[in-house]
Amino acid sequence: MEALNKAGKAVEGKGRLILYSLIGLIVVAGLVFFLYKRSDKKSQEASNLLGKAIEISQAQVTASPQPGSTELTFPNEKERAQKAIEAFDKVIAYYSDPYRENAKYFRATQLLIVDRAKGLAELEALTKSSDTKVATLSKLAVAQAKETDGQFDAAVVIYNELINSNNGIIPADTAKVYLAGVLEKQGKKQEAVEMLFNIVKAAREAKDANNKPIEQSSAAREAATKLQKLDPARYDQLPQEPPPDLNG
Repeated sequence: MEALNKAGKAVEGKGRLILYSLIGLIVVAGLVFFLYKRSDKKSQEASNLLGKAIEISQAQVTASPQPGSTELTFPNEKERAQKAIEAFDKVIAYYSDPYRENAKYFRATQLLIVDRAKGLAELEALTKSSDTKVATLSKLAVAQAKETDGQFDAAVVIYNELINSNNGIIPADTAKVYLAGVLEKQGKKQEAVEMLFNIVKAAREAKDANNKPIEQSSAAREAATKLQKLDPARYDQLPQEPPPDLNG
């Protein structure tokens, strides 16, 4: 289930932090076992509920669902978003972090569809979250919202912050591709072209410890596609793309 996998990745490795902090204080084996089972069950419940909420947020929007289909659909994005918000609210109300904080992020992204100003305000608040992943993803969502709203200068500032954050959550090249898109909208085509060119050039020239080409990231491939459309002549100046390693 793709949505549940995404939810799992969003909270991976953090589900039993509270449990681990308690173990050193508990001396009765039976009580330790009981608390472990209870915590594990609670984490699983939270993960499942968060996954289901994400599934709702990604459900198909169609005015004409297939007859007899059991696939979840909604007639419009606003109704889907409202239903997803209700599902995320349940996670926020009944479960602790990291599930609650992740649900707050997903809820805010859906709220952008229902009440854009309120959703943006919630995302901006989440940029200060103690959860680094939630804070970083919220910052990216704010930047994208600012860009969509035509607030290009504000978006540029945030994308540059993401590029310089170096926390591994949003790769620098990914943020640079977003930034190049804003620069293009600002009429700074040449800056955008050079940013994209440098991303692709570095990716194509990168080698591993055995001097073999490193597989290019999705950001590098997207940058190449955008560069080819934006400035074909500059694209032709790139180093040749290394052939795939057929030997793995």
